[in-house]
Amino acid sequence: MEIIVSNSSASPIYEQIAQQIKDAILSGELAEGELLPSIRALANTLRISVITTKRAYAELEAAGFVSTVQGKGTFVTGGNLELLREEQLKNVEKLLAQAADLAKTSGVSAQELHEMLDLVMEDER
Repeated sequence: MEIIVSNSSASPIYEQIAQQIKDAILSGELAEGELLPSIRALANTLRISVITTKRAYAELEAAGFVSTVQGKGTFVTGGNLELLREEQLKNVEKLLAQAADLAKTSGVSAQELHEMLDLVMEDER
């Protein structure tokens, strides 16, 4: 798994890290029980503060994506994946509602909006 951070992003670096790890877990790229890089190793790799990496891991742990075992490391948890996926689906629905509202005000038909979504999904594959 490769993590990319951007200083020009509107999101803080710790949120960028946490989001990319969440996405990797939900997509199956990171499996349950898999060991994440140590806080210090990830900070060195990304050339960021250890405090920033620690905050990202703390966010992930609070959300139930990972658990830390003292002296062993931080591991991907598998317990709440369905609940976490549901959270992601809510976010998708919210963004689709925003797109639908913008389409309405712009005079874009439902059919055109479906076609746009199909094209975007094709590009992602």
